[in-house]
Amino acid sequence: MDFVEILAIIGTGLWLFLPALISNPTAVIWGKKFPAKIDGGRTLGGKRIFGDGKTWGGLIGGGLTGVAGGLLLIGISSIWDPENYFGYGPFWANVGILACISFGALLGDMCGAFIKRRLGMDRGQKAPILDQYDFVAGAFICTAIFFPNWVYAHYIEGWHIAALIFIIVIMYAVHRTANIVAYKIGLKNEPW
Repeated sequence: MDFVEILAIIGTGLWLFLPALISNPTAVIWGKKFPAKIDGGRTLGGKRIFGDGKTWGGLIGGGLTGVAGGLLLIGISSIWDPENYFGYGPFWANVGILACISFGALLGDMCGAFIKRRLGMDRGQKAPILDQYDFVAGAFICTAIFFPNWVYAHYIEGWHIAALIFIIVIMYAVHRTANIVAYKIGLKNEPW
């Protein structure tokens, strides 16, 4: 395997993960438009279950936006790879993969909020590592539950592990940049 082939694997892995990178920030936008709280203000052990930042609008809107973005990526990739769509696979299977990656990212983010509330952390309070990787873990775990062979083939098997490592390495900078932009345009109250 030469360097160019490894770069192609990394590029494909990032391409396939883009729906998670679309759904997570767009959930903030949808959550502001449709602010019904997922936990309905309920508490567990005297602490909010998820907090005000986790809304039905964010979950549904962000997840569907990730799927729509993924369908756009599939449309683009069909120009060059009409049978495999740069790794998503047969069309109906890839719709399932898009749903798992997109909604899994948001479920992972909700798990992160749940953990932060259990630790007594307020909404928006910094939680290094958890803030950057909860949605990554959620996307991969959810997709691995329903499409384990696909996750294995694209992120674990052989040199494909390079794609997973690359996503993990760059995610801190990607997450930080997205949050700074969201803060500057008024979508977030904190730049982290």
